[in-house]
Amino acid sequence: MEQPHTAPAPPPSRRLHAWERRTDPVLLGVGLLFLASWALPIVLPQLPENADRWLERAQQTAWALFAADYAIRVWLSDRRGHFIATHIPALLVVLLPLLRPLAVLRSLLLLTALMRRVTLPLRMRVTVYVSGWACFLALVGAIAVLDAERRSADPTIVTLSDALWWSLTTMTTVGYGDLYPTTLEGRLIAATLMLSGIALLGVVTASIAAWFIERFQQTSAAETRNEADLRLVLAELREVRDRLDEITRRQDDDVSGATAPDR
Repeated sequence: MEQPHTAPAPPPSRRLHAWERRTDPVLLGVGLLFLASWALPIVLPQLPENADRWLERAQQTAWALFAADYAIRVWLSDRRGHFIATHIPALLVVLLPLLRPLAVLRSLLLLTALMRRVTLPLRMRVTVYVSGWACFLALVGAIAVLDAERRSADPTIVTLSDALWWSLTTMTTVGYGDLYPTTLEGRLIAATLMLSGIALLGVVTASIAAWFIERFQQTSAAETRNEADLRLVLAELREVRDRLDEITRRQDDDVSGATAPDR
């Protein structure tokens, strides 16, 4: 029976890749601007009203730039339906205002492009990625839960230091219980950090296990090579000893023949 032929996926659009290479540094700056304009009113609630308005406009401008970039990438893609289906988080960031603080996550993917140009082992790259994402998620989660808990009637997280401590204990799944969210939004943030923390810890554990396995394999391979080299040296020594014994016997025979009395 003839097997159905599966056509290979078409190569990605060159125009799309060119656009992403050119706009990644710009989007990184826009993402950092977005994060700063979102976090400053939460961390510094005593800012003047004019500053709040300017920061709100900066958020709206950054969001508009992200939306325009997403629309342009869809237009440049060869398979627009496939692009939309495989970039759901970016679409949700544009459509849902509650996810706008997470828009900076996509711009931070510039780290991936930078790491491609650095010759580091895969394990080291995984460590750098996990460390960066863990620090970033802890910071964003702390600011987000602080913003959510300030609207609670009986909050337990009231300062940035409390929020950072809570974020770290939540991501590491320690959960001391001294600080906890009381609002629905805060609990959703906590659930996100818990799942993210479990995933990050799993990646770290797998990376450490892979390092031990790699070291064990290297040590085992080195021992195998040493044993093979030792066997080869012993074989050569036996051969040399056999030759020396043969030469010694010949010399003894010659000496015996030369000193034997004539009859």
